[in-house]
Parts: sequence; C-alpha cells; structure tokens
Amino acid sequence: MKQIEVTCPCCDTVMVVDVLTQKVMRHAKPEQVDETGKAVLDEGRWDSAQDKVSKRGERGRDEFEEALGKEQNREEDLDDLFDAAQRKLRKRRERLEEEGPGGA
Repeated sequence: MKQIEVTCPCCDTVMVVDVLTQKVMRHAKPEQVDETGKAVLDEGRWDSAQDKVSKRGERGRDEFEEALGKEQNREEDLDDLFDAAQRKLRKRRERLEEEGPGGA
C-alpha cells in the first residue's frame, strides 16, 4: 500500500492519502504536528483505535451468527412462500372453475 503525505495549502493540515484507494488514511491539524511535520500521537486516539479493532471482531462474529441464522431458516421461509403460492394458484383455479367456460 503506497501512501503519500500532503499538506493542505489553506489550513496546513497534514493528510496521509492511500494512492490506490485515493482515501485519506489519517490527518493531523497543525497543532497536532511536531517540529518535524509528523503527527503527534494522542494516547486517547490510540486507545480508541484499539477499541475499534477489538470490537470489529465481535461485530463480525455477531453478523456471521445473524447471517447463519437467516440461512438456516431460509429453507423453511422458501417452503412457506411455495405453499402460499400453491394456495393462491388453487384459489384462482377454483374461481375459474366456478365461473365456467367463457366466464368473466
């Protein structure tokens, strides 16, 4: 992954941009940059990032369990839809038979 560092000419914010995705990966306002131009690490931001990463796994597991549950119920749901379509077709045939030939 190739990244470039860009400084905004208007507000002097330093942005790190991923060249392939063209997305800003991180940014630092002038007051958050040291004398070398590198972003000063904020412990709170680091802890926040760690929390997000740890929760990502939990969220992925939850989403997987939900998708698995839906997939396990899928056959039953499709059977219910098929039965409903059969009932609808049966009612339509009965109505047509009641009307007789050429009925309207």
